[in-house]
Amino acid sequence: MSSNNGKLNLLDIKSPSIRTLHITWFAFFLTFVLWFSHAPMKGALTAAFDMTNAQWKALLILNVALTIPSRIVIGILVDKFGPRVTFSLLLMSAGVLCSFFALAQSFEMLALARFLMGFVGAGFVIGIRLVGEWFPARQVGLAEGVYGGWGNFGSAAAAMSLPTLALAYGGENGWRYALLSISVVAFIYGIIFYRTARNTPKGSTYFKPKKSGGLEVSTPKDFWFLLAMNIPMYAALAVLAWKLSPAGVGLLAQPFVYTAYIVLGLLFIFQSYQIYRVNKDMLMAGSVPEHQRYSFKQVAILDVNYFITFGSELAVVSMLPSFFAETFGLSPVKAGLLASGFAFMNLAARPGGGYLSDKFGRRKTMLILLAGLAVGYLTLSQIGSGWPIVLAVLATMGCSFFVQAGEGAVFAMVPLIQRRMTGQIAGMTGAYGNVGAVTFLTIYSFVSTPTFFMIIACSSLVGFFASWFLAEPKGHISEVAEDGSVQLIEVT
Repeated sequence: MSSNNGKLNLLDIKSPSIRTLHITWFAFFLTFVLWFSHAPMKGALTAAFDMTNAQWKALLILNVALTIPSRIVIGILVDKFGPRVTFSLLLMSAGVLCSFFALAQSFEMLALARFLMGFVGAGFVIGIRLVGEWFPARQVGLAEGVYGGWGNFGSAAAAMSLPTLALAYGGENGWRYALLSISVVAFIYGIIFYRTARNTPKGSTYFKPKKSGGLEVSTPKDFWFLLAMNIPMYAALAVLAWKLSPAGVGLLAQPFVYTAYIVLGLLFIFQSYQIYRVNKDMLMAGSVPEHQRYSFKQVAILDVNYFITFGSELAVVSMLPSFFAETFGLSPVKAGLLASGFAFMNLAARPGGGYLSDKFGRRKTMLILLAGLAVGYLTLSQIGSGWPIVLAVLATMGCSFFVQAGEGAVFAMVPLIQRRMTGQIAGMTGAYGNVGAVTFLTIYSFVSTPTFFMIIACSSLVGFFASWFLAEPKGHISEVAEDGSVQLIEVT
């Protein structure tokens, strides 16, 4: 066992659960290295393909466009086939896709490869289910926090290492060799992960949904609630299509944009039908047996809170370097280094949020962190050129602690709602983080920076009040095994 008097010993690599945690966060880490491998290569890419600023912005949009639907799809796959197979295939596919990007000979090929790379951003969902299987409720928050925090660090690791690796290779194709190198590492690690990971501890049951294709709910009211909660995800994708239109960066002609809107509408209808198909028996009966019920309200609140926390993190990380440069008259290099404090807090803050959730309760921790997040963004809205730079950096890092600890608190609760659907719940919650990023970045394009921070602070208060209705997990949840037996899983 990985605990000592209930405490998690992350150095106890003899423990199967601790080994599983480490091989899983590293898999997630690799997906983020690949997913964000383009960002530090901006100079080399723009030179190699003679890119305009509009084309570069289009590449950034394409990188996240597929992530929202792919997190939903990956959630379904991981619940059905298990994390071991799903993560292995994703890592190997990521290696192939990144190689395609590295070998692109035209901007069109580059754009297609980057669009497909958005699927790699769904790797996060897989480990949430796997870590949840290996750790008890009293430790799962910290374990999920370590997984998320160290995995997210992959984006920073890519920024720090890939330019150096490209320089080491040298020449105008150094960036290609650097990306091909990490592609090979990801592909090989996919094989290693398959050979070393296990879906559950020895003797445990891997519970699967009765039907695949959509999230199961417990009541007709929750069915309609779920359909409504899917609308913002498609709205965010429509916004991304608009950003690629002539009114945005101009990568897509208007007829293609209209086609994208139609496709999104058809996909929403198809997904709604799949949800109906999965829940048809429940709708006819009016509910499901008592021991199989859960409240979808819990999922919706976690979606909203991840929209605010992770969504604001992605948005702020994107604009913070330029904010420091413009406010304090710094060079891009210095501004980037100072702004990196926001992302670096992930290593401690996300596990910290999970630990606090384990120790003091899911609901109470969520309320405290969202209140702190609101104060943090309110403080950032007051930063001006008259501030000492040190104080501005400290304010940024203080705010980022509450942001990323809030993310840890969200996923400390996700595995405790309904075990057999943890992948799908994690997928939907994770997708809402990307919806938040699209929403906040779109708002940022229309308002001043202080107003932008104020809007996030106000949204944090929305999450705070929503969290009052979050029910603390208590006792056990019931799951039905394939042989029909009912098993109890402790959630406190």
